[in-house]
Amino acid sequence: MTQDWRDSVELTQQQSLVRRSIRDLCAEFGDEYWRERDRTATYPTEFVDALAEDGWLGMLVPEEYGGVGMSTSEAVVMMEEIAASGGGFAGPQSIHGGIYNSVPIVKYADEELKEDLLPRVADGDARIQAFGLTEPNAGSDSTAMETRAERDGDEYVVNGEKVWISRVEDSDYLVLMARTTPREEVEKRTRGISMILVDLDDAYGNGLEIERIPKSASRAVHSYQLYFDDLRVPARNLIGEEGRGFYQVLDGLNEERLVIAAECLGLGEVALERGIEYANEREVFGGPIGANQAVQHPLAEAYADLLAAKKVIYSAADRLDDLERTEAGAEANVAKYLAAEAAFEAADAAVQTHGGFGVAREYDVERYFREARLTRLVPVTQQLALNYLGENVLGLPRSY
Repeated sequence: MTQDWRDSVELTQQQSLVRRSIRDLCAEFGDEYWRERDRTATYPTEFVDALAEDGWLGMLVPEEYGGVGMSTSEAVVMMEEIAASGGGFAGPQSIHGGIYNSVPIVKYADEELKEDLLPRVADGDARIQAFGLTEPNAGSDSTAMETRAERDGDEYVVNGEKVWISRVEDSDYLVLMARTTPREEVEKRTRGISMILVDLDDAYGNGLEIERIPKSASRAVHSYQLYFDDLRVPARNLIGEEGRGFYQVLDGLNEERLVIAAECLGLGEVALERGIEYANEREVFGGPIGANQAVQHPLAEAYADLLAAKKVIYSAADRLDDLERTEAGAEANVAKYLAAEAAFEAADAAVQTHGGFGVAREYDVERYFREARLTRLVPVTQQLALNYLGENVLGLPRSY
């Protein structure tokens, strides 16, 4: 049941429609569904299929290609609701890539690729769930990537490794970032990186091998290490301009970071809701434990932090298109930082409220706690968010 304290920001008519629709859909997937997906590390196929059938994976695809034609201001509502419904961080992460990996194709791909792929994404027949950026020896320093895509006639030949790439086995395509010009041959380290679409069915067994990475958080959404050995990809699958891929990624970074913040927010909200419910129901020494300030205050603090984060997220989503890139980056990084911290504090308070049952799977808050810890690491660490603010807002020297 949605609590009144969650409805704390004014929504547009379009956002309200999204909220109602997503709440109704999520009501079909209860706590036991998500609990079992986590316990068995099983991808929530039924949930994703339901969203795809209703056209939600194409929410950012323009109407001219069969999509819904919505924007980030609606996407933040959608992702918050999925997380807050009980899906936690894994719920929205199961479809995050399927929505946002279409954006660079909308913005940069040639018309032939758009007309072929985007209508299939919009109707759920094709899924672009995987984005290949991170590497074992690069991490947050994306420009240090070593994966190469060398032109050979009408093809690119790809060699290298990627790590922590999510949803690969549940995707039809991978948006791959690779160097088409070696780092030592470019004037700026951000140049010489290109964005290429890989058809995964064609790639398996023909130069691509994948290996799942066991992990403790967001277990329903699998992550992989990818190995490329002379994988050949048609040159027509280049997205945008060769060598400009890093800038194409940056162009959509702020919008996506805001959506991640909304996912953190929803996770914190569901954790807090479960803490409140237990504090009202559990009786010790003749009364509900929620009457004790030692229990009540951490929950109230978590609410205050979540409310602050929510105000920032929705305000930024409404104004993002009117801000220049540095200002938008500041808003997005503040939102992500506040939301991840608030989610962690809410999950921690919920576990503490449950006492020993806080680590019992049946109460779910232990899952929310594991996922909340993850949000402080992905897709960017809290420290890197602060680095951005220190340099670009406070005018401090670059620290990395």
